Amino acid sequence: MREETIARNYASALFDLAARENETEGYGAGLDAVVALLDEVPGFREFLETPRIGAEEKKRVLRGSLEGRVPAHVMNFILLVVDKRRQRVLDQIATEYRDLLDQSLGRSHVEVHVARPLGEGELSDIAAELSRILGKEAIPHVRVKPELLGGIVFRSGDTIFDGSLRRRLQRMRRQLMTTDVSTDQG
Repeated sequence: MREETIARNYASALFDLAARENETEGYGAGLDAVVALLDEVPGFREFLETPRIGAEEKKRVLRGSLEGRVPAHVMNFILLVVDKRRQRVLDQIATEYRDLLDQSLGRSHVEVHVARPLGEGELSDIAAELSRILGKEAIPHVRVKPELLGGIVFRSGDTIFDGSLRRRLQRMRRQLMTTDVSTDQG
């Protein structure tokens, strides 16, 4: 089975449990804490992923590191992941879980490209307009790309909306190149 499928299945199982417990956001925060530990503590990821260290030792360290910091069901879930030797996909499980959480809360992460940095007011205006267009709460992730010249490009899922000045100029150029200008004025 591919790692994506494995991660999706594990995330879905945890999300279903969290939904029954009415703790979807709390479990998500717990999973994020585990991923932060993997990213921020030098050698921790290697410790968890190395096959030379037994599952019981890994679980002992995890309990010591996470007990009280994450919900009990998340702790049990992480220990199960270690028992099943799937700890290398914890990042992907967390990503899949966040996707399920966003979907259930009606949120959409939107990649936004602009030509210059935005002010706080502009960012909130863009978020409001994107929310209106998409019909759900938009969470913009802004990247500055000076080559756009002006305007905005945003991507939500498989859909790209290109309102950049560069794109408009390219469209205008194509129209001018294909327009038949008659010199006969009768």
